[in-house]
Amino acid sequence: MKKLNILMLGLGLTVSAMTNAAGYGVIDLAKVVENSAYLKQQNASLNQSVKPTTTRLEQLGKELEGLQRQAQTQGQKMKEDDIKKLQAQYQTKLNEFNSTQQGLQSKVQTSLQGMNSTFESRVKQAAEQLRKENNLDFVLNKNSTVAYDAKYDLTDKMIQKVNSMK
Repeated sequence: MKKLNILMLGLGLTVSAMTNAAGYGVIDLAKVVENSAYLKQQNASLNQSVKPTTTRLEQLGKELEGLQRQAQTQGQKMKEDDIKKLQAQYQTKLNEFNSTQQGLQSKVQTSLQGMNSTFESRVKQAAEQLRKENNLDFVLNKNSTVAYDAKYDLTDKMIQKVNSMK
C-alpha cells in the first residue's frame, strides 16, 4: 500500500509538472528572411549604392577587352614603343579594375555584415517577444525540429513583428 501511494504521488507530480510546462513555438526562419521588409529594403539600397561602381567595372572590362583585341590584331605590325605604350595602358586599366573590384567587394561585405547583425538582433528580439506573449518555454527553428504540430507555428507572427521593428 505504501508503494502504491508513493507511485501515485510520483505520477501526480509528473502530471502536474507536465501541465505546468508552457510549451514551445516554431518558426520557419527561411520564410522570415524571405519576407523581411528590412532585408528587401537594405538589399535594394545596397544595389543602388554599388551601381555606379559596377557600371565602372563593366566599362573597364570592355576597355581591357578592346586593348587585348588591339594587341592581337595589330601587335605584329606595331613598333616596340607602341607595344610598350599599349602594355602600359593595359596594366593601368587592369590595376584600376582590380582596385575598384576589391573596394566594391569590401563595401558589399561590410554592408552585408551590418545587415545580418541588425537582422539577427531583430529576429532574437521578436522571438523573445513571441515567447513571452505566448507564455512559451522555447521558440525553435522549424528546420531544427524533427516533427511538430502546425498549431505551434508562429512564422507569420514573427514576420509581422520583425517587419514592424524600426
